[in-house]
Amino acid sequence: MNMNSIYKKKLVFSILTCFLAFTLLSTTPKAMANIVSKEQLKNVGYYTSWSAYSNFTPDKIDATKLTHINYAFANVNEELKITLGDSYIDPSNIKKLNELKKINPNLKILISVGGWSWSDKFSDAALTDKSRTIFANSCVDFIKKYGFDGIDIDWEFPVSGGPPTNKYRKEDKQNFTLLLKAIREKLDIQCKKDGKHYLLTIAGGAGSMGIDNVELWNIHRYLDFANIMTYDMHGTWDKYTDFNAPLYGGNSPNYVKSSVDTAVKSWINAGFPKEKIVMGIPFFGKQYNMVNVWNNGLYQTFNGGLSLSYADIVSKYLNKQGFIRYYHSEYMVPWLYNGTTFISYEDEESIGHKAEYIKLNGLGGAMIWELKQDPNSILLDKLYKSLQ
Repeated sequence: MNMNSIYKKKLVFSILTCFLAFTLLSTTPKAMANIVSKEQLKNVGYYTSWSAYSNFTPDKIDATKLTHINYAFANVNEELKITLGDSYIDPSNIKKLNELKKINPNLKILISVGGWSWSDKFSDAALTDKSRTIFANSCVDFIKKYGFDGIDIDWEFPVSGGPPTNKYRKEDKQNFTLLLKAIREKLDIQCKKDGKHYLLTIAGGAGSMGIDNVELWNIHRYLDFANIMTYDMHGTWDKYTDFNAPLYGGNSPNYVKSSVDTAVKSWINAGFPKEKIVMGIPFFGKQYNMVNVWNNGLYQTFNGGLSLSYADIVSKYLNKQGFIRYYHSEYMVPWLYNGTTFISYEDEESIGHKAEYIKLNGLGGAMIWELKQDPNSILLDKLYKSLQ
């Protein structure tokens, strides 16, 4: 090779290096942040054990559109150890969930512990060093036995709230932090043994109970991310019809004036890193009965109601029985009304807005409650594409 050839190659290399440097320097911080977020956005779907009894078995999940699946729920026994929630169906479900990794090798499967019905023993488990160690060790044993990639703690809720049978203490606020610390330490020990990272996440409340009664400024150091339950913001406990998960809001006549945006900002203001916030999106809606006719049913009195899956809303109500679709351009959510029945729900348009909100605000991704409610993957497909 002669000197002239070497010189030409060095010149080409220098030009390419300068071009790359110029490209990086000319990229705005916001654009760079968006590039990073696209690579890291999570799409977390909860799969419930009881879904299999309705013939929505784990093999029917579109695993290509999810980064994580949280299997709900494991329970906590009298010994303060994690245990199967449904010993009949759980082994089959867990086996089929793990088989989804053949379709998506990057998929992570976590066991979610607790939930609304099974959070009654968390306060005891978090109470002392001994009880925390017992619970944390059982978490490691459980995920090793069943092949999970991590633990999702769904304590509803520390200090107060949840079913009336729950035990809770004022010390739960600090003890919750200590419990997560103990689990994280035990997982890290196992990580070194196995040469892989085990995830620790939580499902966190979107209201004041989920924020004021938890040390958000502290617990994030032990968590990979937190799934915020930004839904059930209104329901039949209110005086007037309202939205299940308004992206924005504030003018509701109900006592609570919640929105996804205010919940997310409250978490961030409390010291929780925005990039670790995974924003909850409901694949279910709320039906209100015997609704007054004014304002197309919105913010009117009613008499009773129930929750509906998105699949039921599409098959039974959308464009049927005289229902008309309306859309709130400020709150960015739709509703249906036929003169007597009001239904708040999510559709492809509102899902798109929520995904855009996640990206624009630098959040960690989206969480779905829950996958069975959209068996045809209509909303899941829209969410997946919108997060890209």
